Amino acid sequence: MRGWPLIKLLPAKTNFKFVNYARVFAALSVVLCLAAIVGCFTPGLNMGIDFRGGASIEVAKPAGQTIELEQVRGAVSDLGLGDVQVQGIARRDTNVADGSTAILRFQVPEGRDQTEVVRQVETAITAAAGEVTYSGVSVVGSKVSSELFTSGLLALGSAIVLMFLYIWFRFEPQFGLGAVVGLMHDVILVFGVIVLFRLEFSLNMVAAILTVIGYSMNDTVVVFDRLRENLRKYKTMPLRDVIDLSINETLSRTVVTGITAIMVLAVLAIFGGEALFGFSIALMFGIICGTYSSVYVGAPVILLWGVKRGVTDPDPVKVGMASRP
Repeated sequence: MRGWPLIKLLPAKTNFKFVNYARVFAALSVVLCLAAIVGCFTPGLNMGIDFRGGASIEVAKPAGQTIELEQVRGAVSDLGLGDVQVQGIARRDTNVADGSTAILRFQVPEGRDQTEVVRQVETAITAAAGEVTYSGVSVVGSKVSSELFTSGLLALGSAIVLMFLYIWFRFEPQFGLGAVVGLMHDVILVFGVIVLFRLEFSLNMVAAILTVIGYSMNDTVVVFDRLRENLRKYKTMPLRDVIDLSINETLSRTVVTGITAIMVLAVLAIFGGEALFGFSIALMFGIICGTYSSVYVGAPVILLWGVKRGVTDPDPVKVGMASRP
């Protein structure tokens, strides 16, 4: 067997008329994006500890003993404190991550006494994990959380601007506009999924959205590269036909890459635990959106704006032959 047999099910050459349905899918994208934007305000994002604030405690067992992270997370989650994060860290005395030390972050509900909540958390952990020591109790205030939220949004905005500049310099302005419209479309819809499924918006989600931006841009560049080549090759072919041809020529690569990534993320969502579930779901949906936007968002924008046609390539220089007078 030379390769994965299921790949043979994909046709070697397709001739789908994508542009014919561009208006229908454009209207669908607009409706979904508007719904996602409204959802970000009502009911709003389900902020995690990183953006809402909370408390953290360092939990440790004697050297050689292991703390079961899922056990600790489950015990604290049963207290109804919202987002709970548990992460293994290195021991303070040896600076070695041997599984005996972890840091726990959890939310402190409004109106409840912080000291009382911390005492309840410690009691729940002791009952679930046995005798442990607690240290390093700290609180992340709302001011720090709001600064983290602002920084996260700035990171997303900066990534989109840099991607636009990259496409602009590599191709033409209309290509850059198509790419940015596609990126905005993907980011907005991922936010909509986060709101729809009430996934907790944390720094992990910011990382997922940044990854979606990178994946979407990579997929868009592949389509745009083929489109630019075909524009030079077929100088008299109508633009809509060149776009259809370019998308069909890159379709198998796009589908195989997307399916492979989704399969890996599905395994991560199933077996990665609660901490990675939201990250995996957001990234899976973002990859689907990135593939869709390369076909029905970025390319139609180029069709709407148009491109320069009829520019001939310069004649190649013949090395070693002197010109005659």
